[in-house]
Amino acid sequence: MSTIQEYHGHAAFAPGIVVEPHTFTPRPFDDDYDVEIKITHCGICASDIHAITGGRGQCTYPLVPGHEIVGHIVRIGNQVDPVKFAIGTRVGVGAQCSSCLSCHQCHRHREQLCNQRVNTYNSKTKDGYITQGGYADYYRCHANFVIPIPSELPSEIAAPMLCAGVTTYVPLKDHGAGPGKKVGVVGIGGLGHMGIQWAVALGAEVTAISSSSRKEELCKQELGAHHYLDMSNAEVMKAAAQQFDILLVTANGLDTNWGTFFDLVATEGKFILVAAPDTPISFYFYSIIPRQINLVGSIIGSPAQIEEMFAFAIEKNVRSIVQVMPMAQATEALHKVHDGQARFRIVLEA
Repeated sequence: MSTIQEYHGHAAFAPGIVVEPHTFTPRPFDDDYDVEIKITHCGICASDIHAITGGRGQCTYPLVPGHEIVGHIVRIGNQVDPVKFAIGTRVGVGAQCSSCLSCHQCHRHREQLCNQRVNTYNSKTKDGYITQGGYADYYRCHANFVIPIPSELPSEIAAPMLCAGVTTYVPLKDHGAGPGKKVGVVGIGGLGHMGIQWAVALGAEVTAISSSSRKEELCKQELGAHHYLDMSNAEVMKAAAQQFDILLVTANGLDTNWGTFFDLVATEGKFILVAAPDTPISFYFYSIIPRQINLVGSIIGSPAQIEEMFAFAIEKNVRSIVQVMPMAQATEALHKVHDGQARFRIVLEA
């Protein structure tokens, strides 16, 4: 099978929220373990904007973003399972494309925690190649990080679940969201709208928490939240003090008062941070020590956890809510995400 020598995508060439057509050379195909995918869909994550604007540190331009990739297999390596990854199979790739596959974390199927994790884009491989993402026509990576998409999930629905979905599913499941637990989800966006649905599906009593009352009906009627908390209402916030066994924080602002969030967590409860603030966070030690609050960080999920998440989503009818736009309108779509106009995730379609 011939090797595709050039990919065509949409890349940022300088800091800002603009991507332009770009032809680039992919890294060499590994004849043993790689899978090559013809991309049909790629979700837009807020971290794409952070990356191309330089908000997350060094960015190597030109850069093709995108780590919620769905498409069909067009080529596999000699050692790749020809049944699971048959040519034409619909598959996805999330925010990680490689790891060492030999450390303790990789052996226990937690590859996202590997110290040699390689991100799907803007990450350097061992041979110095800077990975390029899914705003493109093709993607190739190690088969271990390629996940078959169940037939029950449309491609545009599955794409955001490869990042936003698993990022919220894993910590809620691992930290005990379920019957008898009160869960609060802060931020009703790409991550938060998934977090609410997972917590409800896991059997918890769920409160959606936002900066205004604007999304209350939506959270209750469409996402299944049992309660709604408007953070702009001081009396309501006071009444909600120490109520949540688990507080999943999916969003923050530049002026976030982190102590206010800790006030919502029950004694010995868990504060789970999946939002990624651009600046250091600070809070008074008294916010967590006297009540033994657990401060937890969580990042994406492993390939095995993504497969588990898909199965659970099908069982419980959990779905991402998306808007689909043409790949050619990637810049316009990025601006919609930046301006808070996405409901709740924008997916680019080739």
